[in-house]
Amino acid sequence: MTQETTGASCNPENSSSSDRHSSSPKSGTGPEIGRTRSGLRLGYTTGSCAAAAAKAAAQMFLSGGNVEHVRLMTPKGIELYLDVEHVSRTEAYAECAVRKYSGDDPDVTDGLLVFARVEKADCAARDKREDTCFIEDGVFIEGGCGVGRVTKPGLEQNAGQAAINKVPRRMIGEAVNEMRGKYGCRETLQVTISIPEGEETAKKTFNPRLGIEGGLSVLGTSGIVEPMSEKALTDTIYLEMKMLRDGGHHYCYVVPGNYGTDFLERTLQADPELAVKCSNYVGETIDDAKLLGMEGILLIGHVGKFIKLAAGVMNTHSRQADCRMEVFAAHAAMAGADRETVCRLMQCINTTEAIEIVREQGLLGQVMKTVTERIEFYLRQRAGEELRIGMILFSLEDGILGRTKEADSLLEQILREKEDTAAEEK
Repeated sequence: MTQETTGASCNPENSSSSDRHSSSPKSGTGPEIGRTRSGLRLGYTTGSCAAAAAKAAAQMFLSGGNVEHVRLMTPKGIELYLDVEHVSRTEAYAECAVRKYSGDDPDVTDGLLVFARVEKADCAARDKREDTCFIEDGVFIEGGCGVGRVTKPGLEQNAGQAAINKVPRRMIGEAVNEMRGKYGCRETLQVTISIPEGEETAKKTFNPRLGIEGGLSVLGTSGIVEPMSEKALTDTIYLEMKMLRDGGHHYCYVVPGNYGTDFLERTLQADPELAVKCSNYVGETIDDAKLLGMEGILLIGHVGKFIKLAAGVMNTHSRQADCRMEVFAAHAAMAGADRETVCRLMQCINTTEAIEIVREQGLLGQVMKTVTERIEFYLRQRAGEELRIGMILFSLEDGILGRTKEADSLLEQILREKEDTAAEEK
């Protein structure tokens, strides 16, 4: 029996528990649990880690012994056999961790330790805690340090609750109840999930924009991570826009990333809270806006990314297409540029260099006019009749380079809707 270490979940490295297993370093490797058809390694979710850690901690708490490995059947039907790390056990609780492994998915949570502490639940305080604590098949589930808290409506948890999704909660409840049944436990148990590095890691995710503060979400629907990061990102874009719509906003800004957000706030003096980050997925974001019944969106993006829209490219990632110089060269030629200028443009490395060349030729205004018109054509084609759409194109050096016909009216509409929504809330 070890002596209790205060705050072991939040600072496991300082724990003095003699029963604690030393942690293996983050190495980017993990158990081989399967591969996709294309040969990419599968991983397992934070939800699986939380459930496995909860199962091991429950077994230790109820049996009085230590657990070095734990088996967990995932909703996908793949059984995991995972190492148990950082074991700490007292008469009052048992706690341990399982290390996240993302396979070949580029997940910022890869290698993080997910802790579960199991102890007797204070059922007398249940009524006071129902706003923040989940109750899953008689098991109390709570979020500890490094697990985010929901602060806005629109997610599957209520404001004030830990960002532990439905499937992970069910997995945790089932895992703990399996141990309760095995050891004949009739008492209600509480599980507290913690991710010590979660608060810092969450800054690299969409959680702050979704109103999830203080840490990461415990996620997963199958228990298995498949290298489908693009789908995960587009799902987040949809959710972000849905939250705006549920908050009464039927018009919003769409920006690819931080450049667009900064320009929106500093140059246009607009509210970045009403912007959805689309990353490279312009087409999917337009589709989501239509699906959600949004009335209008205004895209605001740097010329280095959005000039690709003038060629009808709706996924602006460089591995999908890099037609920036082809667009500049074609539109410069339409504006009267000679062969030498077109060839120079085709040799440019970035759009800043290309802009300087067309400026030297006195063609910048004409080029950006036809580029903007072509962007508007493809955006309208994707949006259809049911969605108003506009775009503002800018560079850091020149500011606004082009805007579509509806851009100004959409700016006014978003501002007006914000004021109306604020007035209704009062």
